[in-house]
Amino acid sequence: MDSGGLLIGAVAARSGVSRKAIRFYEAAGILARPARTRSGYRLYPPDTLAVLGFVTQARRLGFTLAEIRKIVAIKRAGGVPCRHVGALVRRKALELDRALRDLTAMRRRLRRLLQSPSPGRDGSAVVCPHIEAPTLSALKRRTSWKV
Repeated sequence: MDSGGLLIGAVAARSGVSRKAIRFYEAAGILARPARTRSGYRLYPPDTLAVLGFVTQARRLGFTLAEIRKIVAIKRAGGVPCRHVGALVRRKALELDRALRDLTAMRRRLRRLLQSPSPGRDGSAVVCPHIEAPTLSALKRRTSWKV
């Protein structure tokens, strides 16, 4: 075995990333294609562990594989990706703010449903009066229809 790198099993053990994920990141262009031993085994450079650490943390922060690939490509090309990452972080924070507002509103509506008296079981609902009641009330307020 060559002494200039790490076999995939060693990379997996040290990084906590599965062999399958390592091969996937390689195929996705996030990890550079490794050298091969004479017998065809992948031989990863030691900095692969740092790249996998970055990938793991970036995934935890909600970065997509495409975004991670772009960041790694900027670095691999000799650039400093910090400005690009800053723009992504700002966009992700805004998306999270929007999602939190939407989820908070949804939780409020669900709690109101739980606190409201059970609608009658007269068969007037299309599917379920618990879900339809808020929609029908809003529809009545916005239109002149008799629902």
